[in-house]
This record gives sequence, structure tokens and C-alpha cells, in this order.
Amino acid sequence: MQLPTDHRQFETKVTPDRRDLNQPAGRALGRVVSCSGARATIAATAFGPALGAHDGCAIGRLISISLGTSRVVGLVYEMRALQPVWDEAGPNAIAIEAELLGEVVDGENGTARFNNGIVTYPPIGALAHRIRSRDLALIHDLGERRGVALGVLTQDAAVSASVDIERLLSRHFAVLGTTGVGKSSAVALMLRKAVAAKPNLRALILDPHNEYAHAFQDTSVRIDASTLDLPFWLFRFEEFADIIFRGRSPLEDEAEILREVIAVARSRYRVVSAHDMARDLGSSVLKRPLDPAARRAEAGGAAEQAAPYRITDLFTAIDELIGLHELRYPRTTLRALRVRLETLYGDPRYGFLFAHANSMETIAPVISQIFRVPHRGRPITVFQLAGLPSEVVNAVASSLARLAFDLAMASRGSYEILLLCEEAHRYVPQDQSLGFAPTRQAIARIAKEGRKYGAYLGIVTQRPGELDPTILSQCSTVFAMRLGNERDQQIIRAAIADASASTIAFLSSIGNREAIAFGEAVATTMRMRFSDMPPQELPEMERAQGLGDYQREPGLDELVSRMSRQG
Repeated sequence: MQLPTDHRQFETKVTPDRRDLNQPAGRALGRVVSCSGARATIAATAFGPALGAHDGCAIGRLISISLGTSRVVGLVYEMRALQPVWDEAGPNAIAIEAELLGEVVDGENGTARFNNGIVTYPPIGALAHRIRSRDLALIHDLGERRGVALGVLTQDAAVSASVDIERLLSRHFAVLGTTGVGKSSAVALMLRKAVAAKPNLRALILDPHNEYAHAFQDTSVRIDASTLDLPFWLFRFEEFADIIFRGRSPLEDEAEILREVIAVARSRYRVVSAHDMARDLGSSVLKRPLDPAARRAEAGGAAEQAAPYRITDLFTAIDELIGLHELRYPRTTLRALRVRLETLYGDPRYGFLFAHANSMETIAPVISQIFRVPHRGRPITVFQLAGLPSEVVNAVASSLARLAFDLAMASRGSYEILLLCEEAHRYVPQDQSLGFAPTRQAIARIAKEGRKYGAYLGIVTQRPGELDPTILSQCSTVFAMRLGNERDQQIIRAAIADASASTIAFLSSIGNREAIAFGEAVATTMRMRFSDMPPQELPEMERAQGLGDYQREPGLDELVSRMSRQG
């Protein structure tokens, strides 16, 4: 509970500390009675009813302790009355606990600067007071770095909450918070600011709830199951196998067969004459008496190349294996694989894999569509995953993350690619036995190496405790919104490297659209509120919540159609 302070008893002592006559006289809070290396206790006296929102010793607010030419900055993290009974009429002794963050030092030329860490600690008896607005702005000033305002400070709405957009992107970032606190709208705001500040940036959003397209109607393209063309031959072996076997790891024989037939199909793609076909058949891996290890090595190399091949050649290669006199694999396994491929090929839900696959000679159409090269005024791609069959989502996410890194590396910095992963704990879970290994590897590669090539990562999740800590540790800027789970709060506590660890003490009670931002993109840890956005720029789900309306109820036929598409 916020306790009131009687400012009147300090008026005579505060007046000399004021910078101008318009500054309130009642800035004093109390005096330091205890100080350690990281914290200070301030004794104060409170009278009567609470003074309201302007009281300077509210939880989560910054205060300053005057040392003459410098002022030590502290964060209030606890308040308590020293007597068990509150006296409504008389004075009440209270203790204010503050974590010491740094100090504002006045220069000889009248300028001031903020230093993280403490050089001169406050002595016992030093006066603590509400922090000056100009000091508050100075603490969060980025200096010569290029700042972009995302909102205002919670403590003082007159001070902008700015981030260094270059470091925000290049060092990766994370937005963490429970459902309904405004994560998606905060992300939408950041993306708008990012693409405005960096003309060469391309943003690819992995959108599992199909909510972001509404937020970027003027700057994005939407890709869903009906508009996607992602040819099957573009997938690496593990990705394509995950699709074929519906998330089950293939048995050794199944994996070896698939590697071989993919290699054969790729080798036959350019064969145009009967003579060349015969020569190819005579030298194919199907006819060679190679030992199993050699076959796997040769077929594996061909299976990983991003080169076109025909699905019909896969069927033919399997039929040839079935027809061999000296069988290398059980016919039941070969026939089962063929049935799986035929079922996949004939399923309309997988049309994005096969419909136009062999009209593409290179990956150029894929790069153009998904990564907006050229962007034509729409640098953001909203990739709607909700409409895809659930068994292909992992493979699609893996291939997109891999392509994002490869494109950034091939462009040598000409194109900067931001991969934004909503519900990131699905792709890079903490439990190594869960998730899809190639997706984890592709995202981890961006997190660890992407900065060198202009490939950036944005992580959004409501369950940081279920996220791979290695990936989270690569995010140098974190926006922590409301988190009630103790385990999630411990993750944030471990991630905060500077002295403001007490900040997370009130992480479970901050308001919607509020966040505690810390890391390399901000000057110092700050509690902020993201700017309000017009309804047309909000993600669909948050727009509906904000307007208090509900989506219309679809009819039975529409529901059945949606369920059929989702599988």
C-alpha cells in the first residue's frame, strides 16, 4: 500500500535545492538512515490521508538523494510503517527501501550526466527527494545514439521512453508477458518504428494466430495457405521427412530410402533424352553396389541441395527399387513410403508444396514473395501459420528461418532481415526433447551468428519459462510485461544484468501496455508505457478487445470448411 508523506516539514530544507521557482517546494521525502553497497533506507514521516498520484515515494518510482554537486538515483522497491498501528491524526514513521542505480553529476559548465554505478555513496542523514524531471530525462537519454520513442515513462509522461533501434534489432530482442497485456500491439508499434527508421529492413512475422495482418494493412503482404508457394524441393531432408512422416522420426530404412530416391530424382531433373535417361539409370545410386554408409553419404549430399526435382521421379525411383531382383529394402517399407507420398501429393491442403513446384527453376519466386525483394512499399510479410496443416508448421518455420539467414548472408548486408517469432516457445522450447531440431538450429543460428550478416531475431512469448534459455540469452534487449508466474519472473531476474534487479519485484502487477525495458537498446532499465495506437494499426485480437466487440459467429458450412483446411 502506498503510504503518504508530510512534505510540509521539509519545506525550508528543500527550497535551496530547487532549480526554479515553479518547481514544487514539497519535493523532500526523508533522510537516509542506512546505506549498503546496493541499497539505502530512508526514514520519513507521514500524516493523515494519502496525497495521491503525485506522492514521490510510490513503489517502482525513482527518487534522488542529494549530495551537493551530485545526486544518487534510487528505485523504490519497498515501503513499510514502523509501527503496527496507523495514527490517522498524528505522525507515522515509515521506512522507504531504495535500490541504488547510479548518480547524476553536475559539470562545471552547468551540464549534467548520469553514470551507472555509484562513486560517492550517500552519508547518513542525506536528504532524499522526488527526482527532478530533467534528471529523469537525463537518466534515460540515449546521448548520441539514434533513439526512437516507443512510449513514455510510467513515472513521468512528459519524458519519452526511447530505444536505440539499431541495437534493438542487431542485438536481437524479446517481448515477454502473459496473455492480454498488450504484447502484440507493442510488437506492432516496434515494427512500424523499425521499418520507418531502416529502409532496407525486411520483417517476416511467423504469425500462429493470424492477427498481425490487420495491423500492417498499408505496409505488409499477407501469406496464408491459399497464397503460399513453397516448393517441396526447397526443403532439406529433415524438413521434408518431418512432413512426410507427420512429425514421427523415420526408421533407418525409411530415411535411407527417402535420401536415395530424392538424390535420384534430382539427378534426373535435367535429363531430356532417352540416351541420357539410360545413362543416368545405369549410373544411379539404385544400381550401384555401394555399402550402406557410402550410399547414405552420397544420397545425403544430393538430398540437401536446394535444386528442383519432380515428385513423379520420386514415385518412379521407388517403383524401381520395388522391382529390383536383389532387394535392398523390404517391399512393405517401399510401398508404405509410396503411399505416404501419394497421399501427401493428392491432399489439397498441401497444394502450396506441389501446385507450382515444377514451374519454378530457382528459389527466386520464393524469395521475392516471402522476403519482399523488392518490397514495393510493403517490407513486412505476415506469414499466417494458422491455416496450414499442423504437421507442416515446424518444417515451414525451419525453412523460413534458414532462408532468412541465407538471404541476409548472401546480400552481404544490403538486405537486413528480421525474423519475428510469435509463441516462440513452440519453436525453441526449453526441453530439448520437444520441438523440431532443424527449427531450433535455424533460429539458434540467427541468434548466434545473424548479427554479422544482418539477420535479426525477435522473440515473443507468454511463457519465458518454457523457452530455451540459450536463445533468450542472445536477446540483448528485453521488454518484460506483466508476468504472474514465479518461474517466469525468475527467468527475468536472471536476465537483468545491471543493478536494477528489484525492478522485477512488481512485475506481476504492472498495467496493460506497460513494460520494464532493459538491455543494450535502452540507456538504463526503465518502466514505460507503450504509446496508444489507432484501431486500424492494432493486431486483430487486441483491436477486438479494445473495442469491446466480438467477431461474428461463422455459419456451420464455414466452420466445417475451416476445420477441413486445418486438418
